[in-house]
Amino acid sequence: MPIPCEVAVKSVIPALRAYVAKELTQSYGLKQTDIAKLLGITQTAVSKYTTHARGIVLQVETIDEVQLIVKEMCLSLVNEDMTRNELIRYFCAACRTIRRKRLMCELCKRSDPAIDIHQCVICISEFSTCGP
Repeated sequence: MPIPCEVAVKSVIPALRAYVAKELTQSYGLKQTDIAKLLGITQTAVSKYTTHARGIVLQVETIDEVQLIVKEMCLSLVNEDMTRNELIRYFCAACRTIRRKRLMCELCKRSDPAIDIHQCVICISEFSTCGP
């Protein structure tokens, strides 16, 4: 029985990284190697995100709250005034938003067909506060 954070690691985080990589490429003209350094991942991973070979399970770019978080995150990354903990907080904030909007429910159902997504309240409960 996978917990929501396990599902998020496989779907939400890659989708967010893909969105951040796209934003940093398109809005700031950064190269893949620069993005990799900023995010603490490999250039190959950035390439997979930007070519949609990874991070496509969940569309996060259309969620207004996530857009704001990602744009703020990218600005801080480009201005080089972000610590590792702050970067993690941005990712966790975006993930919480996605979970609160119940956008991960179908992914949880795929990983565990026994879950009744209409009765599940894990991601929207007050106890669902992951991250530092």
